[in-house]
Amino acid sequence: MEGGGIGVDEAAVIARVRAGDAEAYAELVRAFTGTALRAAAALGAGAEAEDVVQLAFFKAYRALGRFRDGEAFRPWLLAIVANETRNTARSAARRRSVVSREAALTEPVPLIPESADPAVAALEHERRAALLSALDRLGEHHRLVVTYRYLLDMDEAETAQALGWPRGTVKSRLNRALRKLERLLPEVTEERGASPGAAARPERAVRPGAEGGGERG
Repeated sequence: MEGGGIGVDEAAVIARVRAGDAEAYAELVRAFTGTALRAAAALGAGAEAEDVVQLAFFKAYRALGRFRDGEAFRPWLLAIVANETRNTARSAARRRSVVSREAALTEPVPLIPESADPAVAALEHERRAALLSALDRLGEHHRLVVTYRYLLDMDEAETAQALGWPRGTVKSRLNRALRKLERLLPEVTEERGASPGAAARPERAVRPGAEGGGERG
């Protein structure tokens, strides 16, 4: 299942696991594997994304006793995924390429209809690649907040929980990140030969399936 836990009563499943029904955990794994893989890919796990997610689920299972009742499981899990991704990136001393990250973030439903004009489709792919290139130029905090909030389509509360930040910090860092992207998008699209018009609205560009471009800072 692609991901946000749709159709799963998280609290009930977690209660069953805590009561000794270890097999119930498989329901959470099935429900959140898609989202976890997209998060690992977006955050730089590269070819190690599956291993990162597998380890994250194992660590989440071991730590389930510390999970706070009433909180959402997805942002809690993704915080573990992010930590494992950082560890993997450091030990491997490498970062994912924009091309492979773009492929990993592609939605199951085509973002561009097959009937679309080939020239339009090419432009949309170019804009998406430009956005991911721009994100690579942002500092870690800004890249994380944009990734969680838009690429993984998490709301403000979930983003705050996943990052362990106050909601006010999420708002301020997101605003600064979007301003940086606004400056970077024209630069990146020009470097890639795309139309500068693709960079006009970065807050729209970063939403899944939207047009985009991007930087690091």
